[in-house]
Amino acid sequence: MKSTTFLTVTLSAVAFVAVAMMDWSSMCHPSEEAQATQDQLRIVGESKMASLDLEPVTPLASTTAVDLSGTVVSDPHNGDALGGLAELTWQTLSDVEFKDVYLEELDAYYWMPTFGSQIVAAEGKEFFITGYVIPVDVDEDFYVLSRYPFANCFFCGGAGPESVIDLRFPGKSPRPYQTDERLSFRGVLRLNADDVYQMNYILDGAVEHTP
Repeated sequence: MKSTTFLTVTLSAVAFVAVAMMDWSSMCHPSEEAQATQDQLRIVGESKMASLDLEPVTPLASTTAVDLSGTVVSDPHNGDALGGLAELTWQTLSDVEFKDVYLEELDAYYWMPTFGSQIVAAEGKEFFITGYVIPVDVDEDFYVLSRYPFANCFFCGGAGPESVIDLRFPGKSPRPYQTDERLSFRGVLRLNADDVYQMNYILDGAVEHTP
């Protein structure tokens, strides 16, 4: 029992150090929204280190894409002939409200999301999204795409949990990404409203994309 407890504590400590390497302390005082984002990234990073997040990610089956209304804009047998992938914008991802909820398992308050109708309609569909890459934990292959660059005082403004999306690659990431690389990725949007060990927005089967 003692060895198991020690292992868990050790893994959590190592995970925290790995996430902390992003040097949050160098930022100016975070806003409430930014603090919630920082807490979420730390908790998800720790869970990945402790192998609590084991859900497999499979490659995308086709290039079918739809816009937010559900209209097909490309065909799996004809590539981008009907207009290509629809863009998932950060404005769309802001269609969410958060409530500060106390969670006994974390012994802390956590922002729980309620997604708006626009973003609920987008779940399970394939899009591309453009932003700034933030390598939260390279060893755990934990990368997120951010609406805002990390270098420009990421946690000073309203960089809430809706401003980042977890990049879930098919297998390992294709290469080590650098902080604030501005890139586009395509994948299938997945929403998470109740699992605190995952990000609220997840891009499954994420691959680099050229719009």
